[in-house]
Amino acid sequence: MRVPLSWLREYVDLPAGETGRDVQAKLVAAGLEVERVEQLGAGLQGPLVVGKVLTIEELEGFRKPIRFCTVDVGQANGTGEPQEIVCGARNFSVGDKVVVVLPGAVLPGDFAIAARKTYGRTSHGMICSGDELGMGDDGTGGIIVLPPEHEVGTDAIELLELVDEVLDIAVTPDRGYCLSMRGVAREAATAYGLPLRDPALLDVPAPNSYGYMVKVADPAGCGRFTARTVTGLDPEAHSPIWLRRRLQKAGMRPVSLAVDVTNYVMLELGQPLHAYDRSRIDGPIGVRRAEQGEKLVTLDGTKRVLDAEDLVITDNNGPIGLAGVMGGANTEIADATADPETGAVSGTTEIIVEAAHFDAVSIARTARRHKLSSEASKRFERGVDPNAASAAAQRTVDLMVLLAGGSAEAGVTEIVAPSGPRTISISADHPDRVAGVEYGRETVVRRLQEVGCDVYGQDELIVTVPSWRPDLTDPNDLAEEVIRLEGYENLPSTLPQPPAGRGLTERQRLHRRVGRALAGAGFVEAPNYPFIGEEALDHLGLEADDARRSVVRLVNPLADTEPALRTTLLPGLFGALRRNDGRGERDLALFETGLVFQPTGDERRAVRLPVDRRPTDEEIAGLDAALPRQPRHVAAVLAGARELPGWWGQGRPSGWADAVEAARVVAREAGAELIVRQDQRAPFHPGRCAAFFVVVDGAEVFVGSAGELHPRVTKAFGLPERTCAMELELDLLERAGTGVARAPHVSAFPVATQDVALVVDASVPAADVEAALRSGAGELLESLRLFDVFTGEQLGAGKKSLAYALRFRAADRTLTAEEATAARDAAVAAAVERTGAALRGA
Repeated sequence: MRVPLSWLREYVDLPAGETGRDVQAKLVAAGLEVERVEQLGAGLQGPLVVGKVLTIEELEGFRKPIRFCTVDVGQANGTGEPQEIVCGARNFSVGDKVVVVLPGAVLPGDFAIAARKTYGRTSHGMICSGDELGMGDDGTGGIIVLPPEHEVGTDAIELLELVDEVLDIAVTPDRGYCLSMRGVAREAATAYGLPLRDPALLDVPAPNSYGYMVKVADPAGCGRFTARTVTGLDPEAHSPIWLRRRLQKAGMRPVSLAVDVTNYVMLELGQPLHAYDRSRIDGPIGVRRAEQGEKLVTLDGTKRVLDAEDLVITDNNGPIGLAGVMGGANTEIADATADPETGAVSGTTEIIVEAAHFDAVSIARTARRHKLSSEASKRFERGVDPNAASAAAQRTVDLMVLLAGGSAEAGVTEIVAPSGPRTISISADHPDRVAGVEYGRETVVRRLQEVGCDVYGQDELIVTVPSWRPDLTDPNDLAEEVIRLEGYENLPSTLPQPPAGRGLTERQRLHRRVGRALAGAGFVEAPNYPFIGEEALDHLGLEADDARRSVVRLVNPLADTEPALRTTLLPGLFGALRRNDGRGERDLALFETGLVFQPTGDERRAVRLPVDRRPTDEEIAGLDAALPRQPRHVAAVLAGARELPGWWGQGRPSGWADAVEAARVVAREAGAELIVRQDQRAPFHPGRCAAFFVVVDGAEVFVGSAGELHPRVTKAFGLPERTCAMELELDLLERAGTGVARAPHVSAFPVATQDVALVVDASVPAADVEAALRSGAGELLESLRLFDVFTGEQLGAGKKSLAYALRFRAADRTLTAEEATAARDAAVAAAVERTGAALRGA
């Protein structure tokens, strides 16, 4: 909302020396977001005067039309002689009144004006357009042609109100009343402690049966409809300069008198209006829901197919407007046109003014559905004062009579759906308890009255909310009004005092340890939004019965393409990997820790908790029971080189083994023993996929998987070839682990190393062989490491050789060679018995 300071002063007697910056500071302190103060006419210096075009000579021989003009500027040039000016514009004629800037003046942008020779003539000044004066778009794009009544030599700076300050306010959705001069003026009056001259306080005639017939079929969608009729309008009447300039300063383009007046009143009072050409309306005006598939051509020339939820204005021929959004082209105010033969001027001479109040939600959905955001819809969807409709209609009628010479018909139509004032019960000390400051009852009552509330009662206040504040619905809303008007800057900074002994939970500590460990392993954290769409699940190649396809859907998603909460972290990481790869980062290792959401079937049982009191334990427990299960996961993706080449060697690319190792890093931080098995699970390559298990309460539980992504998955997500990934459930790891990673024990006795090579069937997992060796080696085994895998003709078809390094150590003595060999032999014997292995070379 753009608020000219000169216009604001009409409603509030601001101190004479108060600047736009001063007003900005006051309004910001009151809670409004004043983004900037624009200085109109900054650096502008005269003489800038009204001139009358006396002669126009067309200059020939140039690439574009050039005119040499003489202009009467009165005594502004000091001589009284006509001013000679060269001009390329063609939208003015002899006898027109124009704006002339004379030599010695300075236009906005530090553009100094001087006499100069051009096109073979000397131009002593310039005939100005709106853009050159910083006026904005006036709809013509050419020279300013003034009404003939303005005297030659009049100061155009004052006439056109070129010097002003404009406050640019970002109106938040809960402050819809500030999308009007009336609303901003009320805030300014309160901030300065000054009285407000309310422009809505007008004498309005009572409704009667003589007005234009209106039928409202949907009172829930249209709670109020006021119609007034003006006849005998001059079709050639134009908007006066003051009206056009105020619209321009407020950021709107002047169009025609009827449209300008309705826009002006909307800016003044906040009530959107619409003017219909009475001669184009057939029968009574109606308000109803559209029929599915009905069509309407709106004022922007677009043919729109209506939805059954759209609220429309109709006559006997069907829809004539999209209620609260935009009018229809079939009842548009006609521009004045002259008959070329008779010279008779025709145009709209009778109009019907509509001032209605529409349901905010309905208008917002219609505007979004048709992708048609208008000045009217912006106001309706934020809340419009329903009691201002009749005053806005009266103000429009008064201006049309004044500026277009019309007559207001005595008929007044007003249809109002029954409704009562909204009241809120609040304790007098409630704002004190919310802010932690003692305001006292008198201050609370005074501040609530300043925002327009009626307040009754002593300790328990009954507050009647004003009609222009639909955002005030709860006691905390009223407390916020008191606090903001008393000044947020006056609230003390008080740090909360946490009770002793409450640090991070074990779950939080594990979360931090895992993040540090992965960062230390070369991964970069890449958090993502927790939303997902069906397309991403399809790209992962999940089966129809995969649990990850069971999602929690949002009622109001941020994007229609991602309407649900994620069940896996991988799609978000894939998106981050794709973006970085597209920007030239080829060697990537990313990770994320976060919640996933698994539906329980009770989500629809969630209820809205009260805000006027602390919820009961039962209410909180019921809300918690309705939440989806939210386990914490960790995931990682790798692409490109894992080890870069250099003088130290060739380097190597990332592989599935690096994804498995990332899982082991996470498990070590949880103190959990990770069981690794070969697996086939989406979205991984069936031959390069590992499944992870942990033992929880004596049973093996699946905890995650890792491997190289399936080629179809990398293609669907646009990822580099051979991309690898890993995902684990941290909560299960926490249950399976010791809670902390234990530091290794350093022994004073030497280690005994024994190597064994076992030949097994190619189908036997290395993890099974490792488990057998561990069980057979006993307590002396300190560590076990697979250091070689070999296949070849000498082993036979379907065979592989696994070479392990076994480290033995005793805690209390130095092992003998016989003890180490016996432990190794026991380990081999267990492997032979359990996996069918054979000692290689035996």
